[in-house]
Amino acid sequence: MTPNNRFALLALIALLLVPAAQAAVATAASFDDKVDNAAAIILGKVVRTESRMDPSGRWIVTYSTFRVEKSFKGQAAQEITLITPGGSLNGIHQSTVGVPAFEQGDEHVVFVKNTKVGPTVLYFDQGTYDVTTDSHGERVIAPVPTNLVTVDEQRGMAVASADEPRTLRQFERAVADSLKSMEAHKQQMSAAPELKARPARPVTLIDTLAQNKLLFALAFLGLALAAWQFWKR
Repeated sequence: MTPNNRFALLALIALLLVPAAQAAVATAASFDDKVDNAAAIILGKVVRTESRMDPSGRWIVTYSTFRVEKSFKGQAAQEITLITPGGSLNGIHQSTVGVPAFEQGDEHVVFVKNTKVGPTVLYFDQGTYDVTTDSHGERVIAPVPTNLVTVDEQRGMAVASADEPRTLRQFERAVADSLKSMEAHKQQMSAAPELKARPARPVTLIDTLAQNKLLFALAFLGLALAAWQFWKR
């Protein structure tokens, strides 16, 4: 079975066997992938939310405004409004499995992606983290609970998230280390020696003779034979 067939089978199993949980399938994103592809990574509190119909009038979208406390990557403004599919409007509720739903007053770390319609959450549930406080009063950054089934495309199999709760300091250090590693890799790639063509050297008479030894040898023998016949007369 090819990886694509395995991926399709896993998606079908997830959707058929867990209807109550409404599981969905998405490609697994590593922490480095998220750091690399995020336009910004912010820690903030949701100060307001507003749901509206999209321009087609068929889907509800929600605008969640965050007051930014800290930026781990990028230069975010004091506030940022993220748009996500789903929400409640006029007694109608729409939701999408794998897409985070933000509530006013909640604190989150969010990996931000820029789109034509505005900033949104990179990898949705995979790019969203809850912020809580432990018994020691230290803030903890943990992946949001999700029904999303993540799949490793290369191996064609479902994989568990490698993300674990971290303290705020550990999370900030992990982002900084990932950024530093990527920058070092880019510098290494740009500094790799490139093969350059050597400038052409003018062709000399010696070069011509060396490349055409047989031709000149035959010509020399022809001249010698002609001279011998001339002197023979």
